[in-house]
Amino acid sequence: MGAARGREYVETLVIGGGQAGLAIGYQLSRRDLSYKIVDANPRVGDVWRNRWDSFRLFTPNRLNRLPGMRFPGYHWGFASKNEWADYLESYARKFDLQVETGIRVERLTREGDRFMATSGDRRFEADNVVIAMSSWQRPRVPDFASELDPEIVQLHVAEYKNPDQLQAGDVLVVGAGNSGAEIAIEVARTRKVFLSGPSTGAIPFRPESVVARVLMPIVGRILFHRVLTIRTPIGKRARPKMISTGEPLIRVKPKDLKTMGVERVPRVTGVQAGSPQLEDGRTVDVANVVWCTGFHPGFSWIDLPVLGPQEPLHKRGIVESEPGLYFIGLKFLYSVSSEQIHGVGRDADFIAGKIAARRGLRGADRSIDDPSKERDAMPRA
Repeated sequence: MGAARGREYVETLVIGGGQAGLAIGYQLSRRDLSYKIVDANPRVGDVWRNRWDSFRLFTPNRLNRLPGMRFPGYHWGFASKNEWADYLESYARKFDLQVETGIRVERLTREGDRFMATSGDRRFEADNVVIAMSSWQRPRVPDFASELDPEIVQLHVAEYKNPDQLQAGDVLVVGAGNSGAEIAIEVARTRKVFLSGPSTGAIPFRPESVVARVLMPIVGRILFHRVLTIRTPIGKRARPKMISTGEPLIRVKPKDLKTMGVERVPRVTGVQAGSPQLEDGRTVDVANVVWCTGFHPGFSWIDLPVLGPQEPLHKRGIVESEPGLYFIGLKFLYSVSSEQIHGVGRDADFIAGKIAARRGLRGADRSIDDPSKERDAMPRA
């Protein structure tokens, strides 16, 4: 990378050093293309280390790998957040990926034929930019949260680590998806817990079961990876709903919540006399509220006309209105597996191929355009 007049030039700037960014770095490296990955966290993998203490992946280790490197754990085990974070750090080290941590991009715009990314007093000039971040970046809580009694401890799931952060007294967990259900189960061991929100359903088996050993690879590698894509009729029909709704419960089942004494209550719609008010008009007297209410996309720093009402305007990660701009890691970018560990490698291969083709390298686009080639790109257990 060269520097001139306070600017640092790189052919391709990758913003985000999680699994999506590392997969892109790997695919660019194998095409001998110059790039730099920047990430706001102090260490590679910190986006996972920062989750709550008991967090574990939902998919077995045999499905959790990036291109070129297996996960070292037991095939049917479920990695902790730190185990997966350490894998990502090892992955970056093994392939000597060009990652610089502690760099938070605050603005992305275009100047002429190149993009300009600003981070503090540093400016990165690039021919291509890959935004390798999920759609869930900025914690979302309802506006009325500020009206709750100041004595109530409030935490968003992005801040929650363990029950020790909570004060004595009952707990309201708002949001009944996977995060809310798992935290409700954990907190219910020591406190009375109310879980607010409609049911999202649940998969009919447990990830740790023998049945799951048969079904999860089929669901992950076939249904999520090959069937539910932007190319299939069923995928095209399913995509609008899937990018806007919650997923079914995976590890926790409704009967588990009942067994632990978690009380299901309707949605929280406001505040009455400092307490959370439910949709049915009742209030709940609690000492703590954990907001498992999701995230905003958090792409407001992109100063380009590429943001739609629900997601960036892209076609399989390619922003056609801004040549050289790409997204990876988004929900259902190409398939359901696009935001999952085992699916991001395919998207990275596709986008790296497009970057190579844009540079004009003959024969360098080895990405997968033909669905018949996907079998060779799938990770092997």
